Amino acid sequence: MLGMIKNSLFGSVETWPWQVLSTGGKEDVSYEERACEGGKFATVEVTDKPVDEALREAMPKVMKYVGGTNDKGTGMGMTVPISFAVFPNEDGSLQKKLKVWFRIPNQFQSDPPVPSDTSVKIEERESITVYSTQFGGYAKEADYITQARQLRAALEGTATYRGDVYFCTGYDPPMKPYGRRNEIWLLKT
Repeated sequence: MLGMIKNSLFGSVETWPWQVLSTGGKEDVSYEERACEGGKFATVEVTDKPVDEALREAMPKVMKYVGGTNDKGTGMGMTVPISFAVFPNEDGSLQKKLKVWFRIPNQFQSDPPVPSDTSVKIEERESITVYSTQFGGYAKEADYITQARQLRAALEGTATYRGDVYFCTGYDPPMKPYGRRNEIWLLKT
């Protein structure tokens, strides 16, 4: 646990590599189209719980893995953003499942440490192209739903994206009170 706290407060922070392909906006919503690099990710999936509750269960598991709860006892440093996939219902509400995706830092991509917790999996993910919009504050499920709805409205008639899943992302540790950065990523089809 000490390694996790030290790592999140004082460790290195690496940004998940991406390239901005275009920018746009409509009314009060601005967005970017980004090509995000693939790679190996530590994932935790939680079902049968609302998003906020599922995050409270999944995030500590990922943070412990990153902080050294792995076969090498190695604190790896952070990558941002940490993203999690959510699955919308027809009405825009979210299903009771999510999957956290933490991109393993470049230094460990070729040989990531094995998680000690069996609920943490290492998965390879291909590159993705997303439409991204940014917002602040301590984001909760209702904020993600609202921001996703606004991004969809801004993209209406100009872009195609998956309707069965989208990503919610965060860049900041929980103890950062101001200037927080969150994003919604719709997956381009």
